[in-house]
Amino acid sequence: MATRQISFTTALKEALAEEMAADSRVILLGEDVATYGGVYKVSQGLLERFGPDRVRDTPISEAAIVGAGVGAAIQGLRPVVEIMYADFIPIALDQIVNQASLLYFVSGGTVNVPLVIRTQGGSGSYAGPQHSKSLEAWFGHIPGLKVVAPSTPAEAKGLLKAAIRDENPLIFCEHKLLYRTVGPVPDDLDVIPLGRAAVKRLGKDVTLIAWSRMVLEALKAAERLAEEGIEAEVVDLRSLCPLDDDTVVQSVQKTGRAIVVQEAWRTAGFGAEVVSRIQEHCFDALDGPVLRVAGQDAPIPFSPALEPKAAPDAAAIFHAARRLWRDPAA
Repeated sequence: MATRQISFTTALKEALAEEMAADSRVILLGEDVATYGGVYKVSQGLLERFGPDRVRDTPISEAAIVGAGVGAAIQGLRPVVEIMYADFIPIALDQIVNQASLLYFVSGGTVNVPLVIRTQGGSGSYAGPQHSKSLEAWFGHIPGLKVVAPSTPAEAKGLLKAAIRDENPLIFCEHKLLYRTVGPVPDDLDVIPLGRAAVKRLGKDVTLIAWSRMVLEALKAAERLAEEGIEAEVVDLRSLCPLDDDTVVQSVQKTGRAIVVQEAWRTAGFGAEVVSRIQEHCFDALDGPVLRVAGQDAPIPFSPALEPKAAPDAAAIFHAARRLWRDPAA
């Protein structure tokens, strides 16, 4: 299969362009997505190709952006709306939590909301506490919402295409530090089905479970663990809701040890849900406690000296895995 090395940004742009070309109902709305081409240039060139009726700049109002998206979706369009930073989504929570996620249920299954909300999250760019949050646990708590968090360009493209074709409202979480990463993307890549995790590295001693940018850190930690004779299996969830329990359970039952890695704050994070499911389905197979490696329970600092200490990295994952391997009561 022929592949190209392209960036995360290019992969997302290709997904949008291909879906817009294939289906005239797909439209794009958001702050600076048209003339400016998006704050991270994901939509650059789409206005010129598809015109102002389908690629529209909006006022600086997250409630209006998502509200317009919900209205367009229930009228037969397939809108992709961009919320510039995940930190701003709370302004649109009423439209997401009380409208988009509920309309199929309260209409008795007669109204679908095929709405994709693209948003950027995560730390590492010195953007300060109001532009650096990881809020996927909020979205994962809401019935009726799907949540996706890709880690590679190929998955960014394949999962976004699947999201646009899905009949349900979906939060598509993009990490700011991934936009410039480059990876192989098959020339004939179509969709990557939602709800399926991927084993990124095979191992027999401990399972590292992560999503988004933390997958890259988990893979780095796995390489370092291998130097000490510890073979870590790395599972990329890719889709948080729906969650691929089967892949996680099969891996943990094989290795007997598990560590869940999340960049988000530790308390009440999505990782706790994953830990709970492992305990429920793999208890008899476990050789030690299921550990979490997570962000600090504190606002993300702006200071370049402090910000790296707020989020986990490969070193933190490595030390947790080595401790679990050496001392099951860690």
